[in-house]
Amino acid sequence: MPAGRSFILTYHSLDESGSPISVPPAVFQRQMEFLSGSGMPVVPLGEIRNRPGSVAITFDDGFDNFLTGALPALHRLRLPATVFAVSGYCGGRNDWPTQTPGIPILPLMDWAALREVSRQGIEVGAHTIRHPRMTHLSTGEMEREVSGCQREIEDKIGKPVRSFAYPYGDSNAQARQVASRHFDVACGVRLRYLEAASGPFDLPRLDAYYLREPFWFERLAAPAGWGYIWARRQLRSIRAALLR
Repeated sequence: MPAGRSFILTYHSLDESGSPISVPPAVFQRQMEFLSGSGMPVVPLGEIRNRPGSVAITFDDGFDNFLTGALPALHRLRLPATVFAVSGYCGGRNDWPTQTPGIPILPLMDWAALREVSRQGIEVGAHTIRHPRMTHLSTGEMEREVSGCQREIEDKIGKPVRSFAYPYGDSNAQARQVASRHFDVACGVRLRYLEAASGPFDLPRLDAYYLREPFWFERLAAPAGWGYIWARRQLRSIRAALLR
């Protein structure tokens, strides 16, 4: 992989529903086996900016199916990953007020499960208390969502929390400033590879929903993959513009 083409993968739920947040567990496991044998360094999220040509693996929301769909493969293949937990919903379901219609409502890991995955070497990051759209909040509300989530996760798992993901990838200058006061890195959902100019508090990620076909996943480090991600980004921009 050429220098500068590092990327961060984003997963949510590992299930068979076919929803926009879902990847089948068998697909995920094949992807991890490919990465393990590819020679591409799979690194902790906090190292991604300093390791050209590397990959980081992240999971948003902390779905309970991580325990059976992801953890065994990650442990077997010795791959690091980060799970971003919504502290106010741990042990509940992803039925927060801002949830998108049509998304499956599924169980989330409880604190005991998060402690266990942390014990097994998975990083637990923060994803706010209530999963709001950050740009709809005042600066004070942003601070409470971010710092409150960080403190509770640290209290429950007994480890520092150094990474953050903006719910829906929704951030602005104020949100990024708040994140920078508490974390080493923060992730959005811009469908891009990392570049030299990628700031630590708005890291782009590649949504695994677009990568379920092995042909494209296995070409992420090649020009064909770069072109595919560019095309998906253009289509997503057009859809977003039509919905305004």
